[in-house]
Amino acid sequence: MPSSQLLYAEYKSDRPLQTLINLYRRDFSNIGLSLLFFLIKHSPEWLRPLIVANIIDIISQPAQHSLRELWLNGAVLGASILQNIPTHYLHRRYMSLATRKMESRLRIAIAQRLQQLSLSFYHKHNTGALQSKLLRDVEAIQVLTNQIFQFFPSTLITICIAIVVTAIRVPWFLLFFGATVPIAAILIKMLRKPLKERNHALRQQMESMSARLIEMIKLIPLTRAHGVETTEMSKTEGKLDYVQQAAIRVDSINAITNASSWVTLRLFSSICLVTSASLAFTDRMNISIGDVVLLTGYFDSLTMAIVQILNVLPQLGKGFEAISSIGEILESSELEQNQGKAALSQVRGSFLFERVSFGYPHTETIAITDFSLRVEPGETIALVGYSGAGKSTLLNLIIGFVQPTGGKILLDGRDLSTLDKRTYRRFISVVSQETILFAGTVRENILYGSEGVSDTLLQQAIEDANAREFIEELPQGLETTIGENGVKLSGGQRQRLAIARALIRNPRVLILDEATASLDTASESLIQSALERLMQQRTTFVVAHRFSTIRQADRIVVLEKGKIAEIGNYDRLLANRGIFATLHGLQI
Repeated sequence: MPSSQLLYAEYKSDRPLQTLINLYRRDFSNIGLSLLFFLIKHSPEWLRPLIVANIIDIISQPAQHSLRELWLNGAVLGASILQNIPTHYLHRRYMSLATRKMESRLRIAIAQRLQQLSLSFYHKHNTGALQSKLLRDVEAIQVLTNQIFQFFPSTLITICIAIVVTAIRVPWFLLFFGATVPIAAILIKMLRKPLKERNHALRQQMESMSARLIEMIKLIPLTRAHGVETTEMSKTEGKLDYVQQAAIRVDSINAITNASSWVTLRLFSSICLVTSASLAFTDRMNISIGDVVLLTGYFDSLTMAIVQILNVLPQLGKGFEAISSIGEILESSELEQNQGKAALSQVRGSFLFERVSFGYPHTETIAITDFSLRVEPGETIALVGYSGAGKSTLLNLIIGFVQPTGGKILLDGRDLSTLDKRTYRRFISVVSQETILFAGTVRENILYGSEGVSDTLLQQAIEDANAREFIEELPQGLETTIGENGVKLSGGQRQRLAIARALIRNPRVLILDEATASLDTASESLIQSALERLMQQRTTFVVAHRFSTIRQADRIVVLEKGKIAEIGNYDRLLANRGIFATLHGLQI
């Protein structure tokens, strides 16, 4: 089973811990080595109190010890400290190998699933939220891994070593630890509670400010056009002032909380020191001077370990929440199913719509009802009607983005639902009103989705798309970078690149969706002549509000509330004086 498919099968967002283990199933050896080196490199934290205690006992009772013992303890302490450099590197190296591989595998799986999901999924999910899942949520899982595999083992071992050594040296002092450590941890937790609330308020203010800044940037053209820059700045300054005040409150309470936490820890540590020192001073319970240092050191270690556990638990919650969030993509059932379906090696371009109906899920809206039509190869069909008549839905059905909820569509006599849509779409080209380009060169945008195209064919497509003149005027011609979504080009230039891209694909089925709707008259003329060349001998479906662009259509289908209201050629429909004639009259 491919790695991505295996990951999909193992991903269970309702079992986050099991899912986390499954994500690292191939990297247990790296994690194990990382954990081993972490424990070694962290060992000075556990050895230091014991060695310091030994050294103090040696120098306080020289008659009972030799200088060799002093140097031996010092050598052990020094070696334990020096080994931190190589072992820390190895610890980070092996942990990085595991976590970075996991990140890469998970992001590849998410990206692959995003390519497989149906368009209905994208209608229900915000693009920014999906981007956050791909970037931030995967990063949160990586952070969760570090916390679980590094923090918890070291903390638990710290607690165990402190308890075991104390039980051996001064067993009855465990009662003191048991009574005071929980109290100190609870007090610190209570002191930090207001800080959590203030941080939550600050985060909300930051999110509000971020939304306001994005809105301000989007509105700049409108703001300039209406001369309301001062009003916009006043709104923005108000948001920034709220953030400033919230941040100051957080900083203030953070200062108080940190100081109070430090005082609490130091007070309890002082109590431990004075208690153990008084027992040593009065020679009770057989406590040595070294034991005083050891007990105080381990008290600090125990207290800090428990406080850190309390502090990290909410962060673990964020990591497990990220696993659930990513599950919305990896566990989604809204997939375009192509596995096991017949692949297409050629398409003639005949369509038969047999009583096709379509209703959007989770709504009562029926977009297409009882639509029946036969389309011959090479025929041009125009779709017109009022807004909401079902034109765009019908195009989505033809492309295969959505499936009929009733009836069926036959392509060259075969049910479209039984065909592999990926192979079918190799024979389709779409030119829409909103041309989709990316921040590459002119050449890369024209050749997108096409491989092995000769320079002769490329130049011919550019010529047929009426794009040669403006491309030659660009600074680097075909190698000119056009910016995000072709921002450096005009609307007409972007459309001509889209037509050139469609020509390169040499499609059998052509979809034109308002391809000239937003163009001026001069640009429309160039685009229209290019489209006429593109449409030759290809089955074409055209949606257009400008009726001048569909005069030559073989048939015009007039839709009303998802049903065929009229059908015929341009002149016949005008003569009928029906919906088409009414719509035509509105454009005159």
